[in-house]
Amino acid sequence: MIRSMPAYFSAFVKIILIYALFNVNLAVAKSNKQVINIAYLAQQQNPPPVLSNLDPFINNKAEPGAELAIKDNATTGQFTKQSFILKKFIVPVDGSVIEAYTKSIAGKFDFVVLNLSATQLLEIADLPAAKQAVLFDVATSDDSLRNAQCRNQVLHILPSRAMRADALAQYMMKKNWKRWFLVVGTTQEDRLYAEAIKRAAKRFGLEIVAEKTWAHTADDRRTAQSDVAVFTQVDDYDVLVVADEQAQFGEYLDYRTWNPRPVIGTQGLIATAWHKTHEQWGAVQIQNRFKEAAGRWMEEQDYAAYLAVRAIGEAATRTKSNALKEIKNYLLSEQFALQGYKGVPLSFRAWDGQLRQPVLLAAPRSLVSVAPLEGFLHPKNELDTLGYDEPETLCKRSQE
Repeated sequence: MIRSMPAYFSAFVKIILIYALFNVNLAVAKSNKQVINIAYLAQQQNPPPVLSNLDPFINNKAEPGAELAIKDNATTGQFTKQSFILKKFIVPVDGSVIEAYTKSIAGKFDFVVLNLSATQLLEIADLPAAKQAVLFDVATSDDSLRNAQCRNQVLHILPSRAMRADALAQYMMKKNWKRWFLVVGTTQEDRLYAEAIKRAAKRFGLEIVAEKTWAHTADDRRTAQSDVAVFTQVDDYDVLVVADEQAQFGEYLDYRTWNPRPVIGTQGLIATAWHKTHEQWGAVQIQNRFKEAAGRWMEEQDYAAYLAVRAIGEAATRTKSNALKEIKNYLLSEQFALQGYKGVPLSFRAWDGQLRQPVLLAAPRSLVSVAPLEGFLHPKNELDTLGYDEPETLCKRSQE
């Protein structure tokens, strides 16, 4: 019957048939894609006391980083016939992350990005329903979670406190600033940071000549500024190391000490996974993309969440699989290498699940250096000069 039609009408029918066939093939191709589902779990936080109104409270740290990474995974997935889906679960301040995980994530997601406290992380990891999953910790730096309190299915993205302290110690060794005055806040986190500093000092042959606790409360911290000069009259030292993770007093120390000395630690010169002044190795590109999408600078947790989701994508595309065991084994293998905009490939330490990576040493408005520094050698990987090396670990992590 088509033969009796005019030529132009016959051609039109053929075009329609070809278009329909193309759509059918496209639908079949989409249906044949491997699907990798990723869950993101976080809890909203009440704004903490702040030292200055210049730094607004950011309630969604990490979330935009995960969103940016899933877009990058999707781009690669177009060529590997894989589909990456990110599902976010944001628990209210007074909600239960355990309930959210149990009801909405357990059994449905093999890969889970956790933006939670150390305590919450352990509670999730110890759930029977979480044993058959890979959990990506994008919020903590606790050394205990990489040592005695490690869990087999948890991978840690941010540098540990030990890695940060070692990075600072390497730079101080290079500058020959070997005598430290340590000022510690009153919180448990401050004490943990101070322990990491003491470990690094001992490891690199540095001396802590004095240690004091800053006991002023948040209410009287502005009055306490005038006490800094008196407070810092101790034996001579090269640098003041401050342990103030909540930023309750550390910013007040610079330029107010009795002797003119630099401040390092949680304020002053800091050791961090990411910083807005970082521009090398393609960092400008990711900085600009993130800022365009989120309307703000990328923070450490954003970077960590980005790396976690990208790590899943890298392992899935390399293994051409969406199976939990295959992806986990590849993540912990020597073949795994992740682009992290730091000049060298990033990888996971099989003995404690820590992501090995360079640590940025940054002042408020400039990148000063990147650790590990030249001259600090390691028999296998120079990145393992930062933090707990395999012979030092207390983690009893299974390799299965």
